[in-house]
Amino acid sequence: MKFTLSWLREHLSGDYGLDDVTGALNRIGLEVEGVEDKAAKLKGFTIAYVLSAVQHPNADKLRVCLVDTGTGDPVQVVCGAPNARTGMKSVFSPPGTYIPGKDITLGIGSIRGVESRGMLCSAAELQLSEDHDGIIDLPDDAPVGATYVDWIGLDDPVIEIAVTPNRADALGVHGIARDLAAAGLGRLVEDAIAPVPGTYPCPVSVTLAEGAPCPAFALRLVRGVKNGPSPEWLQAKLRAIGLRPINALVDVTNLLTFDQNRPLHVFDAKKVHGNLVVRRAQAGESLLALDGKTYALDATMCVIADDKGVESLAGVMGGEESGCDDETVDVLVESALWEPINIAQTGRKLGLNSDARFRFERGIDPAFTLPGLELATRLILDLCGGEASDIVLAGAIPDTTRVIDFPLELTEKLTGLVASETEQADTLKSLGFAVEGTSGTVRVTPPSWRGDIEGKADLVEEVIRIVGLDRVPSLPFPRDETARKPVLTTPQLRTRKAKRALAARGLVEAVTWSFVPKPQAELFGGGQPALALANPIAADLSDMRPSLLPGLVRSAQANADRGFGDVALFEVGQVFKGDRPQDQFIAATGLRRATAKPTGAGRHWAGKAAGVDAFDAKADALALLAACGAPVANLQISTDAPAWFHPGRSGTFRLGPNVIGHFGELHPSVLEVLDAAGDGKSPLVAFEVLLDRIPEPKAKATRVKPLLELSAFQPVERDFAFVVARGVAAGDMVKAAAGVDRKLITGVNVFDLYEGPGIDADKKSVALSVTLQPREKTLTDAEIDAVAAKIVAEVTKKTGATLRG
Repeated sequence: MKFTLSWLREHLSGDYGLDDVTGALNRIGLEVEGVEDKAAKLKGFTIAYVLSAVQHPNADKLRVCLVDTGTGDPVQVVCGAPNARTGMKSVFSPPGTYIPGKDITLGIGSIRGVESRGMLCSAAELQLSEDHDGIIDLPDDAPVGATYVDWIGLDDPVIEIAVTPNRADALGVHGIARDLAAAGLGRLVEDAIAPVPGTYPCPVSVTLAEGAPCPAFALRLVRGVKNGPSPEWLQAKLRAIGLRPINALVDVTNLLTFDQNRPLHVFDAKKVHGNLVVRRAQAGESLLALDGKTYALDATMCVIADDKGVESLAGVMGGEESGCDDETVDVLVESALWEPINIAQTGRKLGLNSDARFRFERGIDPAFTLPGLELATRLILDLCGGEASDIVLAGAIPDTTRVIDFPLELTEKLTGLVASETEQADTLKSLGFAVEGTSGTVRVTPPSWRGDIEGKADLVEEVIRIVGLDRVPSLPFPRDETARKPVLTTPQLRTRKAKRALAARGLVEAVTWSFVPKPQAELFGGGQPALALANPIAADLSDMRPSLLPGLVRSAQANADRGFGDVALFEVGQVFKGDRPQDQFIAATGLRRATAKPTGAGRHWAGKAAGVDAFDAKADALALLAACGAPVANLQISTDAPAWFHPGRSGTFRLGPNVIGHFGELHPSVLEVLDAAGDGKSPLVAFEVLLDRIPEPKAKATRVKPLLELSAFQPVERDFAFVVARGVAAGDMVKAAAGVDRKLITGVNVFDLYEGPGIDADKKSVALSVTLQPREKTLTDAEIDAVAAKIVAEVTKKTGATLRG
C-alpha cells in the first residue's frame, strides 16, 4: 500500500513530519517497507539561467553554455540537448551530484577539449518522466538558484507499508489516518458524504441471479459527462503511487480504491446492451479484459453480463468492450459487494491480479457501498459535469453488527500490559468501536470496516498495538528448577541435525512413499503379515517399508532414466520392523549413484570422472553420526552388513552389541529386482542409520575439558609392518595398537596393504604408522623402543600378526 505524505494530511490534520509518521506506523503494526523521498534525492538540483549558448568548436551537436546558477560567477557547461538556447531557464546539477537517471555521480570533465563544470538535465535524467529529447525548459518566472524540487512541489515523500491479510481497512489512506489518530498522531478528518440526489430514474436495472456470490449491487447513471484527462492534482496522486492516469472517469475509481478502500467500476452506458445481470459464468464464455488479454471463464466465476454477454469479471477486472474512453457521454457507476473467497479463487485460477481483487478478497467495508457510490458520483460531477440518476440497489447491504463481551482485565492477563479501564475503552472508541460500559466487562461493537475482529483476543490486540508494545514490562526469564524445558525432543533435534549434515555434503532431500511392494519389502527384511496394508492405495504399495532404500533407489533410477544419472539423495523418515511401537524407528538413509561423489559429480576436462564407492557412503554416515552426537571415536565396524549390501564392500556400525547402521555398495541382485541395475557401470552406494539407536549424550562434566591441548614436545612417528591372516580386519590391528597407551599414542593409521610375491597366499602385509606425543618430557630412544615393543606384542596377541622382517 502506497500513499504520499500530502495525501495523508488530507485525512489527518496536525503538526507532524515524515519521521513521526513512519515511527508511528511501525509501532501500530503497519510496517513501513520503504520511503521514496524525491526531495532528498534531488536536493542538489537547482534552477539556472542560460546566459549564452554557442556552438561547440569541435562538435556539431554540442553547445557551450554559460550558466547563471545564482551563486556567483557563471559556470561553463557543455550540453548536447537540441533545445539548449540563450535566455532559457533549466535545471542545473553541479559536480558531485548523483544523476539517478544515468546512475552516475557527476564530475568535472572535458568534452571534445572543452571543460564542463556541471550539467543541464532532462526530465528522464531526474527520473521524473521518460522525456529525454531535451533539457527541462522552465517558465520565465522560475527563481534562479532555488532548489528545483521545492519550487515544483515534489517535496512529497511516498510511503509504502506492508498490510497483513486481516487489515483490509488499512488498504485505504483514510483507514491508515484513523489508526494514526488513535495512536495520538494528529486528528482524523471525517467529512460527511452528502448524498447526490437523483434527478431521473436509472434506465438500467440489475438482477442478482440465484447463487451469485454478490450480496449487494448498487448502480447509477450519470449522463452528459465530458470525459478526458483528469486534473493535474489527481494525476499527480496516481503517478506518485505508481498508477498511470487514464481518463477522469477511470481515475476517479482508482482514487477511491486507494483513498477509501472502495473499488468501483464504470461502464460506458452506450456500450451496455439492455439490463445487467450478476451471475455465474457459463461454459465457453470468455472476456477480453482491460489488460488486453482474453480469459476463458468457468461456472465457478462471477460475472456481470448484459443481453449481449459478459461485460466484466466481477470484483477482479472490467471488460475492454464496455470501458470508458474520451468519447464516453453517459457512464454507469457500479459499487458492489462480492464474496471474498470467490474473488480469490477466480483470481488464482486466471492468474489475474488487480487492485480491486486485492481488496475484495480481503473483505471491504460493506456499509460504505452506497456512500462510496455517492462520493464517486460527486467527484464525477465536479470533474466531468453531467446529471445523476437515482440509485438502483439489488440485494441488500448485510448487517455485520456483532457484540463482544470484553473483560478489560483480560488485556493484562494475556499480555502483561497495565492500562486503565478508561484508557482501554477510549482506545477502542478512537478506532471506531462502540463501547458500552466503563468498567469490568464492557460490551464492544466492532465497526463495519473491521471484519477481522471476532473475539476478545482481537480486542486485546487492538488495545496493545495502539497503547504501545513499549509499555509491556520486560520480565527476566526464571532460571530456577521451574524454568521451561527445551521444546524439541531428542528425536526432533537429531532429525534436523541429520538433514542439515547430509545437505551440507551435497545430498538432496527426497520424500518417498511409506509403502512398498511386498517383494521389495521381503528383499529388505520386511514383508511380515502384520505390516501388510488392509486397504492399500495402490496394488504395488501393499506393505509398510522396512527400509528407506527401496524408495531412494527408485527415485535415483527415475532421475537416471531422464538423463540425470549422477544423483545423491537422502531421506529421514520412519521405517517399520514390526507392528509394535518399539519396532518403529526413525532412519536417516543416503544414496549416491554413478559419479555423484562429495567432491562433485559428472565429467570434467581435468580427468576421468571417478565413480562412487563404499567409502563415500561411510563418510556420509560418519558425518551424520557426528552431527547427531554419536561417539564416533568409539564406533566399531564389522563386515556383517545385511544381505542387500555387497558382501565384500560394506560394513556395519556398532557400539558393542548395539547396531546403529550400515553402509556399502548395494548388491547387484537387489538392483536387478528393483530394476535399477542400469548398465552395470554405475554403482549405487548407500548407508542406513537408525537415529533412535544413537545413545543419549552423557551429562556434561562440571569441569569442561579443553577443546585443544597442545604439547610443547616434538611428536614421534614409528612405522610397523605386520604379516597377518587375510581374514583379520585392519581395524582390529589399529585398535590393538592404540590400546597400548592411550595417553601417549595419539594416532594409528594404516598406510600400506600388500598381497603378492613374498607373502604367503593366505596372508597379507599391513603397515601401521603410530604417532607418540609426549606430554611431560622428550622421549629417549630406550623409552620409544619400549613402547614399540609393547605395540608389537599387543598386535601379535590380539590378531596373531607377526612383525614383517
